[in-house]
Formats: sequence, C-alpha cells, structure tokens
Amino acid sequence: MSSTLGRLFRVTTFGESHGPAVGAVIDGCPPGLSLDEAVIQAQLDRRRPGQGDLTTARSESDQVEILSGVQSGLTLGTPIALLVRNEDRRPADYAALAGAPRPSHADFTVRAKYGVQPASGGGRASARETVGRVAAGAVAAHWLGVAHGVGIVAWVEQVAGLGPARVDAATVTRADVDAHPTRCPDAALAPGLEQAIRAARADGDSVGGVIAGVCRDLPAGWGEPVFDKLEAMLARAFLSLPATKGFEIGSGFAGTARRGSQNNDVFVARGSGLGTATNNSGGVQGGISNGEPVTFRVAFKPPASLARPQRTAGYDGAQIELSVGGRHDPCVLPRAVPIVEAMAALVLADLALIQASRGPLGGR
Repeated sequence: MSSTLGRLFRVTTFGESHGPAVGAVIDGCPPGLSLDEAVIQAQLDRRRPGQGDLTTARSESDQVEILSGVQSGLTLGTPIALLVRNEDRRPADYAALAGAPRPSHADFTVRAKYGVQPASGGGRASARETVGRVAAGAVAAHWLGVAHGVGIVAWVEQVAGLGPARVDAATVTRADVDAHPTRCPDAALAPGLEQAIRAARADGDSVGGVIAGVCRDLPAGWGEPVFDKLEAMLARAFLSLPATKGFEIGSGFAGTARRGSQNNDVFVARGSGLGTATNNSGGVQGGISNGEPVTFRVAFKPPASLARPQRTAGYDGAQIELSVGGRHDPCVLPRAVPIVEAMAALVLADLALIQASRGPLGGR
C-alpha cells in the first residue's frame, strides 16, 4: 500500500477510521520555520466532523499533537510527526460488513486485494484518513506562504448540479469561503446548495458536487516534465482523495469546445517580465507554472454511505438488504475544502523544493 506522497517534501499518513489515532509524518520540511499546533489546528478545525447538521454527527475534537521535528517553535529539518487521536470510535456500527460489502464502497476491492478488510468503517479508505493529509498540508501551506508568498484557497462551486458559483478567484479568501456552512462564497447560490444537502439528508440519501480552487503568486518554473508535470501531480494528489471522480485545470473540458484561437493565452508585458492576457491554461504550460494563478476543479461523487437500506449481495452471493449504522456526511464537499487545499499545498511544496535543488536558473 502506498501511503507516501512527495520526493523532497515527503508525507506519510497512518491510521484507520476507528483505530486509536490517525496522523502523518513529514520528512523534508526545511529547518527554521516558525511552527506550532495553532497553525495546523486552524485547518483541522475546518475539516473536523460535527461542525453542524450539514455534516456527520461523529464528534471529534481533532486536536493535533506535534511529537517531533519542532523545538522552541522552530522546525529542525528532521521528521515532523503529527498525531490526532480518535475519540469517538464506534466499531460496532459496522458489524454487518463481515458478511456483505456496501454498494460503491471499498469493502469488496480491499478484501479482493489484501484478503482481509478493516473490522470497522472504511479503514484506510475512509475519509478519516485525510486528517493526516490536512495536518501535513497545513505545514506545507505555511512554509509556502512564508518562503514564497504562495496562497491557496478552495471553495464549493457546485452541489447536486446547482451552480457554478460566481467567485472572483483573484480575491476570494478563506474567510469568504467559511462565511456560509456550505463553504460556497457565492451568497446568492449558497442557500440553494444548503437546501439540496438538507433534502438529501432528509431522504437518507447523499449528493455530490465540485470544489474549485486557486493557487496564487506562484513563480514561473515549478513542475517536472514529463511525468511529474505540475497538473499531473495535482491530478494524482486530488484523485487520491476519497470520493473524487474528476479533475480539470484551467479551461478544462470546456476548452475542448473552443478553437485554438479562442483558447490560447496571449503573452503580454507585465512589470519587468511577461504575463498572459487570459488564463485558459490555468497557470500551467508544458507542465510548468507560468506565473499566472493555478486554477482547478475537483469532482466529488455522492457519498456511498447512506442512512437508507441498500440492496447488495453477501460474500456468499445471496441478495440481501443491508442497513449500515455509523454517522456519515450527506455531502462531503463542505469538509473537503481544506482537504483539497492541503493536497495542493503538498504538491507545490514538493515541486518548490525540487526546483530550488536545481540552483539558480535551473543550474545553468
């Protein structure tokens, strides 16, 4: 099983959904960075369950503990171990899983691959695993801001086919995003998204949607063609998240309906260098950042865990109706916003260190 991401800024996550704890180990964070739990906790608080009646009722404080790699408020350059204890474990809610897989869950595939499956919840396939990603991503985002002035903001753009939200990617802030419980900063659209989520919950059902995001103030030159292109690394990171089913950058699929003359980004003078008049490339050309904002969208399917009974087949082949307990999100998007930001930060921190290792002007 691959639980490690990155080459120079390397992150390994650990833990299961109903085990004692989850967390991450960061190897490669530069020394001398001012860091304490509060930097990490701010993002974990945005991800944690039990934030309101639009999310799962699982009650977790998600308090992070820094076990190593930080001394007197500064990173040492050694591995940073981050631990978050699971406080509200209910493994008995999943007793029925021993005999039958849940529809569209990883129960069947994990069992087929490893010959064993977690006794409760989704194990490593559960969204609970993303706690470690968010903790590590908060460190990466903090370093990117301090070292390079890079800022990352994501928001809910669509839910259940409603949208897209009208958002100015150049100016939107995390405070704007958090102003509504749906984490949609479009004040006209957000109430409708909330209603769609509430309606799905009332029906014992779930809904999916799209998260959009922007990475601002990247310098030109980040990304490693041909297999580690910036957009390829983002795609890998985002599509490793639970419930993700699609990714696009810049004009994405909409750009396929245009002619090249409509979709090309014309270069213009900007300050002492160059910029582009439009940003259909999404800030990436040839797999390398061009200095424009990196814009992207990530699609999330409706959560597979439903409150209503579902038809399935037991491992013996017999058709049954399966009712699974537990506490689940009717829509993952509001809590997935900081998770998406974390994955973008982890990719950019790694590519920034790789670019820096080349030396001035790529070592030439």
